[in-house]
Amino acid sequence: MSELSQTFTDKLFAEYEANAKFRALENAITHNGLLKSLETRQSEVENDHVFSIDLTKDEVANQKASGRCWMFAALNTFRHKLISDFQLENFELSQAHTFFWDKYEKSNWFLEQIIATADQELGSRKVKFLLDTPQQDGGQWDMVVALFEKYGVVPKTIYPESISSSASREMNQYLNKLLRQDAQILRESISAGADKQQIQAKKEVLLQEIFNYLAMNLGLPPRHFDFAYRDKENNYHVEKQMTPQAFYEKYVGLKLSDYVSVINAPTADKPFGKSYTVEMLGNVVGSRDVRYINLPMARFKELAIAQMQAGETVWFGSDVGQLSDRQKGILATNTYDFSSAMDIELSQDKAGRLDYSESLMTHAMVLTGVDLDENGKAVKWKVENSWGDKVGQKGYFVASDTWMDEFTYQIVIRKEFLTADELSAYEATPTVLAPWDPMGALANK
Repeated sequence: MSELSQTFTDKLFAEYEANAKFRALENAITHNGLLKSLETRQSEVENDHVFSIDLTKDEVANQKASGRCWMFAALNTFRHKLISDFQLENFELSQAHTFFWDKYEKSNWFLEQIIATADQELGSRKVKFLLDTPQQDGGQWDMVVALFEKYGVVPKTIYPESISSSASREMNQYLNKLLRQDAQILRESISAGADKQQIQAKKEVLLQEIFNYLAMNLGLPPRHFDFAYRDKENNYHVEKQMTPQAFYEKYVGLKLSDYVSVINAPTADKPFGKSYTVEMLGNVVGSRDVRYINLPMARFKELAIAQMQAGETVWFGSDVGQLSDRQKGILATNTYDFSSAMDIELSQDKAGRLDYSESLMTHAMVLTGVDLDENGKAVKWKVENSWGDKVGQKGYFVASDTWMDEFTYQIVIRKEFLTADELSAYEATPTVLAPWDPMGALANK
């Protein structure tokens, strides 16, 4: 190994001190912060809120201090449909309801994975992967589909927010303590010779404790409820003794098996035109596996545009913290100028960022519009976020087309927009990726 010599360090000092630009930047950054000092005017000028396709101006939701973006994004796509179909105003579906059942199902998923890996050493990479994060708030599209298909949805008025749904850190901290403790109980029982029936009975006792814990934090979910509302014409409507599943069927009515996840992961280990899944990724035992088809970015964007041209918004996952101005709601590759200001080139490509752990999907939002040029190509995209109306333009963000190329990884598209070859590839036996593959990242910002 080569140590850093004093001669080399002296050289660095001399070169920095001789550069007047660096000294000026030092003054600016130490007083104003890094990104504020490098923010460009051009990104704001180029990314205004005018779009040739603009599907909704509904009020945005607010996930607050929780990682439920993937749920909010999915429920927002449903919400737009309900508001339109039933002439509602300021309507939201309960994100806390989906949150409860996700925590419950993730707990069972974790314990089942612990049982399945009980023959492996505690220090094995898979067991360590499980124990590092028994559960968290994040998720992916196929995981939220599993929840909707099993548990339905309810209006937010029926199952409102709690402190633990809006600020989930404390609840998660102690749920994970319980789950790690339960993992030890199950592994030690298996090691002592307990049979499958005894282990399942023990697991059910542990799940009762977890169910009780969740109900006390989030509230006991409704099994039947009455739903009353007035439409925009002030007409009164009421439904009696609905179940969450019946509410979904009547008021949402989307066949979720008609939707597929499309990813863009231009890495050498994931050829385009193939389907993929991720080992140990999921939440509901017995539900469909998480599955994607990997397509080039040009086709990826064509599909998103086609769905919006047909009048339907698009769930999508991206790395939202990359080159973004949260307050202004701008996602653009020229938001900050590192090159001319600091002589630093951030030139790593999308594949390199995935391979070297620089980027992965962190956040799910909804594409609700796009600005197309005279050739039908995207210039910028309208993004419905779930961070409340105090950021962006009343909660809506703008993503430049180049930002979409670099930092968007997943969209959810109706099967009808895929070609026959693409659909066949999606339905083929998928390549199984390792649990820690970047495509297994959970949207949780």
